[in-house]
Amino acid sequence: MSDSDPIIRLNAALEDRYRIESELGEGGMANVYLADDLKHERKVALKVLKPELAAVVGAERFLAEIKTTANLQHPHILPLFDSGEADTFLFYVMPYVEGESLRERLDRERQLPVDDAARIATNMAEALDYAHRQGVIHRDIKPANVLLQDGKPVISDFGIALAVGAAGGGRLTETGLSLGTPLYMSPEQATGDLSVGAASDVYALGCVLYEMLVGEPPYTGSTAQAILGKIIAGKLVSATEHRRSVPANVDAAIRKALEKVPADRFAGAQDFARALADPGFRHGEEAGAAVGGAGGGWNRVTVTMAVFAVAASVAAVAGWMRSAAPPPAVARFPAPFLEGQLPVGGPFELTPDGSALVYVGRGAGGRGSQLWIRHWDELDAKPIPGTEGARVYPDAGRFALSPDGSEVAFVAGEPGPLRVVPLAGGPSRTLAPTAWNVGWSDDDWVYFMRAGVRTDWGLSRVRSAGGETETLTEPSGSEVGHAFPQPLPGGDAVLYQVLRAENGSDAEIWSLDLRTSEPKTLIPGNNPTYSASGHLFFGTADGTLMAAPFDAERVALTGSPIPIAEGAFTTRIRGNVVYSIGADGTLAYLAGESSGGLHELIWVTRSGDVSPVDAGEVFVLSPTGYDGWRLSPDGSRIAFVGSVDGNDDIWVKALPDGPVSRLTFSEDLDLLPQWAPDGRSVTYNNGPSGEGDLWSMRADGAGEPELVFDGFDAVRGVWSPDGEWLVLNTGAQQFEGQRAAHDIYGFRPGVDSVALPLIATEGFREQAPAISSDGRWLAYSSNETGRYEIFVRPFPNVDEGKWQVSTRGGINPMWAHNGRELFFLDTATRNLTVAEFTTTPALFQVSGVTSLFEVPSRIFWGGTNDPYDVDLDDQRFLMARVYGSEYEDPTLVLVQNFFEELKTRVPN
Repeated sequence: MSDSDPIIRLNAALEDRYRIESELGEGGMANVYLADDLKHERKVALKVLKPELAAVVGAERFLAEIKTTANLQHPHILPLFDSGEADTFLFYVMPYVEGESLRERLDRERQLPVDDAARIATNMAEALDYAHRQGVIHRDIKPANVLLQDGKPVISDFGIALAVGAAGGGRLTETGLSLGTPLYMSPEQATGDLSVGAASDVYALGCVLYEMLVGEPPYTGSTAQAILGKIIAGKLVSATEHRRSVPANVDAAIRKALEKVPADRFAGAQDFARALADPGFRHGEEAGAAVGGAGGGWNRVTVTMAVFAVAASVAAVAGWMRSAAPPPAVARFPAPFLEGQLPVGGPFELTPDGSALVYVGRGAGGRGSQLWIRHWDELDAKPIPGTEGARVYPDAGRFALSPDGSEVAFVAGEPGPLRVVPLAGGPSRTLAPTAWNVGWSDDDWVYFMRAGVRTDWGLSRVRSAGGETETLTEPSGSEVGHAFPQPLPGGDAVLYQVLRAENGSDAEIWSLDLRTSEPKTLIPGNNPTYSASGHLFFGTADGTLMAAPFDAERVALTGSPIPIAEGAFTTRIRGNVVYSIGADGTLAYLAGESSGGLHELIWVTRSGDVSPVDAGEVFVLSPTGYDGWRLSPDGSRIAFVGSVDGNDDIWVKALPDGPVSRLTFSEDLDLLPQWAPDGRSVTYNNGPSGEGDLWSMRADGAGEPELVFDGFDAVRGVWSPDGEWLVLNTGAQQFEGQRAAHDIYGFRPGVDSVALPLIATEGFREQAPAISSDGRWLAYSSNETGRYEIFVRPFPNVDEGKWQVSTRGGINPMWAHNGRELFFLDTATRNLTVAEFTTTPALFQVSGVTSLFEVPSRIFWGGTNDPYDVDLDDQRFLMARVYGSEYEDPTLVLVQNFFEELKTRVPN
């Protein structure tokens, strides 16, 4: 290909946004290319206006006019992702639909089954009716512009012809191109009338339906002029004449849609759809024959009686149609968002009327997070002022809308205060100092999961206006915590999830009677919601959204649960299904492969370039592989968590292309490997859900494991370079009656009989300790400022100094080997960041902080356990990304009128 090849030019002009793979085809106005959306890692159809058309239209006018079409959101309309100008090209971007167009299906089958054709036409009419009510006319309806996605039609290029026509004005004819395709042009388009309206789209739809049934358009010819002549003056066609199986009402609907005069056609596309569904619909000569075809011998009385009879029949039919009107159609479609307004993986909630979605998006300037609201009848989402720092963690970050939909209660921080803010913006109020997921009752209590130490993961509630907090539940026995409080109508009971394992595999749904304080087990599952339809919704760990008939007054299931959405996305840590359902029957949920938590190890350079750890094999971590991987002190091996038959153990891989060997064989979980300073052994956590003791195993696999520390729940231990100290990051259990949760302790094996607190600030969390290569400094993260930041103290004499390194949120510190740099993850920007520093025996001073690269969404990020390690030369990082090149970010699916489907599938 030469440099004049459009693909080469486009790739050069759009190199940071899209990568063109191939040309898919050529239309009347644009060339279509298959491209990769580099930022979102998805296939798209990139369409480029033909040069002669772009020259006449002009970039500024076209891009201004196309904004109108970008506001269209309908399940049978292909959305507009992007548009712009690059190297003289005017382009617009739409989703790439795998499948075929209606044109391709007709070319293959010629005629479609009547029911199939009527369904496709009805769906198209619904899309046209919606667009017409927004004031947008397509002007180029034809089979090539109808894509079949799982057999359902999606109209593409919607309004593009309008944008071109409006932008190009009267100069469009100079290009020799026309808006509309002759075979499907309305008479007013054929005569050059530029003021075409909705009736032209209805005409074209009638042509498409006729072709689906008969096998060719209603008017054909050897030249465009011949076709246009028949369109303007030709005889009205009948599909039944060519295909006897076409019902009379369908034939009548087509003939009415193809009337020469726009005023004689249907008043709107929705009327066309109704006619297709009405067996009694008639039009034109056939309808007239039904009244007067018996002969001319009637007297005036007979005629008058006939008129009254017909009128009565019409009234009866109209009344029947009103009483037996078909229920609203269930519609499913992905909910697209504009660039810069995308959800960032956190929870979301539909407003009570289902007209909008509140979700977690990026904060101002792309930093941090905050809540956004997207009204479905508007293209632009809007950030909600006062919600900065909204939690992005869907396992514990669920927020709640007030019953009237005017306010939102959310958690700001990791964890942080429970706040209430008006959706329209305004002053906020704080209800609790720390919290996790939230629910809001119709009697104005706000329920939340307490965000204390793990043994305090119970439920509380507080009045939405503020006041004293009431404690509702306390976990006991094998219960890890209580989550996702969802109050039932009337305020007498609340649903919630009981966690019995950190990964959510044994989650159960319970209820609490608020009058008697009696709990009751309902069913295994996660993330419960009671719906106005009289159903209990909940998720399963395998990614299925379930619904069961539910009596809210008796707080009891009244029927068996039924799967209503399989293949739902499950959260990485606890396997929760993420969804929301509005009182109007709108359902939103995340769909997509969760990858089972599998991650593959990769190298990432300081500039963000990625390469596999082992080019010769697919190197995969276990579903709990985010619980740690570490390079040996000499950089020759990696210790990581692997899984066989669902059991997690420590494995070791030799670099660069060496074998992988299993190190531990315990029936409990073996997690969080850490190398001893001499590289001869690996220390790890052994126990249920990472709540066990610390053990050590020789790195060559010889011998038996040796107990290193069993004083209390030490999540992990980090060795000092001299091997004298084992610095412990505690979990959440109590230690000899003392609070020892999420703190940092020190223990000298062979010297100390108990672990000594190093950094244990009451009411706050200290985590991810890291000791510098010279053993003089201890870095860690703490939320003592209200959010996690990076701090450094002298080691082991931690009380002799304290310096804050990060200023806008930081987690997971990691020392460079050169003794001059400290790496950490910046939570405001999701960047891997480096702080340069200088030291004296008693002083640690940061001389500069630099962002290296933004961590992509597929690469594991954050958490209490370090998600990366540093190579010996400090030039690249050992990280993990979601396994599988085919993996895509989950899709937010919107289902309208879902209650109609629920009536059939899960009757009360």
